[in-house]
Amino acid sequence: MKISDFAQKTGVSADTVRYYERIGLLPRAGRDASGHRDYGEGDLVWMAFLQRLRKTGMSIRDMTRYAVLRDEGDTTLQARRDMLTAHRKTVRDQLTELRHSLTALDQKIRIYDAMIIQEKDPQND
Repeated sequence: MKISDFAQKTGVSADTVRYYERIGLLPRAGRDASGHRDYGEGDLVWMAFLQRLRKTGMSIRDMTRYAVLRDEGDTTLQARRDMLTAHRKTVRDQLTELRHSLTALDQKIRIYDAMIIQEKDPQND
């Protein structure tokens, strides 16, 4: 598929796709008979994984390091696993913090709800 189709299916711009290729996150795409980039289904799967890493806060630098390890093959399985395990811990810690923050927000909203109801109560006049 052409870069425009690939960009549309992945939800990123063609510029981002080119950038990811340039820094080594995406392998260089093959070329069709006209010399245009030609992406396959495997590229879509890989990009989806990269997007998940990015959404969970992994830095571009770490993503690039992971991509390099991936390109090196099965001899890097343990290193890749270790990277993902460490990142998973970071994500879990962030989720815990977010849960605590969400609880605090919910409590504050309940306080405001009670205050608003009390303010609207005609017996308060």
